[in-house]
Amino acid sequence: MSSQRNDEPAIDFDELGRKYEEERQKRLRSDALGQYQSLSGKFADFGVDPNAGEAPGRDRVVRDADVLIIGGGYGGLLSGAHLRQNGVEDIVIVDKAADFGGTWYWNRYPGIRCDVESYVYIPLLEQTGFIPSEKYAKGAEIYDQCQRIGERFELYRDALFQTEVESFSWSEERQRWIVRTTRDDEIAARFVISCTGHYSKPKLPGIAGIESFEGHSFHTSRWDYSYTGGNADGNLTGLKGKKVGVIGTGSTGIQCVPPLADWAEQLTLFQRTPISIDTRGNRPTDMDWARSQEPGWQKERIENFTYWTSGIQHGENLVSDSWTNLLSEPSSVAGGVVEEVDPMEMQRAEIAKMESVRRRVEEVVEDEATAEALKPYYHYFCKRPGFSDNYLQTFNRPNVTLVDTDGKGVERITPKGVVVSGKEYELDCLVYATGFDFMTSYTKETGLTITGRGGISLDDHWSHGARTLWGMQTRGFPNFFLMSLVQSGVSINYNHIAEAQTAYIAAVIAHCIDKGIGNVEPTKDAEDSWVDRIVELSGPRQAFLEACTPGYFNYEGEYREEYALNTSFGGGPHEYLALLEKAIKGAFADNLEFTERAES
Repeated sequence: MSSQRNDEPAIDFDELGRKYEEERQKRLRSDALGQYQSLSGKFADFGVDPNAGEAPGRDRVVRDADVLIIGGGYGGLLSGAHLRQNGVEDIVIVDKAADFGGTWYWNRYPGIRCDVESYVYIPLLEQTGFIPSEKYAKGAEIYDQCQRIGERFELYRDALFQTEVESFSWSEERQRWIVRTTRDDEIAARFVISCTGHYSKPKLPGIAGIESFEGHSFHTSRWDYSYTGGNADGNLTGLKGKKVGVIGTGSTGIQCVPPLADWAEQLTLFQRTPISIDTRGNRPTDMDWARSQEPGWQKERIENFTYWTSGIQHGENLVSDSWTNLLSEPSSVAGGVVEEVDPMEMQRAEIAKMESVRRRVEEVVEDEATAEALKPYYHYFCKRPGFSDNYLQTFNRPNVTLVDTDGKGVERITPKGVVVSGKEYELDCLVYATGFDFMTSYTKETGLTITGRGGISLDDHWSHGARTLWGMQTRGFPNFFLMSLVQSGVSINYNHIAEAQTAYIAAVIAHCIDKGIGNVEPTKDAEDSWVDRIVELSGPRQAFLEACTPGYFNYEGEYREEYALNTSFGGGPHEYLALLEKAIKGAFADNLEFTERAES
């Protein structure tokens, strides 16, 4: 490893490694993947949409369609926008929400913002003429942009809201997918695009006694403003005089804790593992700067952000924030060459970053024991980092208590409150900031039943691990596209990958429609080659995750052999993006198998 920089603290790497492993061991458990539960039984009401009333009555829809899109978040919206730009008009979008927005429809908890710069994260700014008001926009602005995209590309026209797809099966006779919904619709679609999102199925902790709590409780993705009062900007007047508890210290927890602390008589945060908290540095948008940007500025900025967050110093750091400043000196890249990344320097940089995160905790949090409990001891990318300018400061308030469980988690829940290490904390309200099912099984996560050619279900087809081309198509399931993290490219900015994937999907579909092609699926050789590449590149990432403290990135520390197939593409975002661009330019001939169209 390279020599210490002058501005870095002295680091005993051996001792730090021992500390990381000690903290990891505390959090390993035999029921790793069974420690959470879905919103069912007593908790079924937690999944009810608080933003809309009962679904309005409508006639059953029975029709053909060129394209059916499942999901109206950014994946679905970008798919629809690219299809429209490619001349595809017959599009149906189905979503269980009452409007477009996906995670930005459901998540309206107080304090919600994006944690990637707005000008990079929010898509289609130039196409819609929208400029976010802040560097890190509030959730309401992001939700508004989802609606704006829906209007701009006329996606509301055939949208079916407050409707869920239950199943779809391939009809060899009709050469279409027969899609069935919870409202008894039957849509025969030539193409299906699944954009169900990565944060779509809320989960609760499987804590003993959770059903017995007699106070008020809810999941952050279904925030109950009828109880708390206020809105996403705060003003939670309903919490005056109330003792409130929060379970969950991920990105959602760190955003909702400060506004809860403003109004609760007593706020208690129950922590299993502290999150890494770096500065956010939010500020209003300089509108003179925004107006001065040349056409194409957002694409350039998005690409620049992905380079810098991949460890590649590509030109000027346009975003210059806590994400992109991880590797801020030429010594961080191989031989000082800005287009190459030195893995050892990356490791040195992330260790130094975590040291600075821990130092910041010491500087901000006044109580020494609380500060020590808030320090994260794991590698920087073991968990998605958090950013906040007021979360750590909240623990200096007299009405806020951190209950650190030393990695064990909450012991049990009683009718009156939460028990940790034998002590009961009485509560009036319990908020679950416990996230979503993530990267387990595509069909489990989505709840979809998918039957391909020959009556084979996708569950059976992937029983020993996923098999795809570029994480979007799978052989035996013609004209089916999906967006997930399995075997797909990944980037800190999810929408950069989503933009490229949906451009590829729309181009394939438009090619088929324009050329009179009936069906398309990966060739066996292309799929086999991609799966081999996924496994080939999975080793370093898998080794890193196995050494991490448990979390959703590493399946809560429970490794299974098939996870090597269910991982994301390990070659970096730029290699993945280049593959898709090359495929579009080459008219897909090297990787896809086309069959003549049969009349339906």
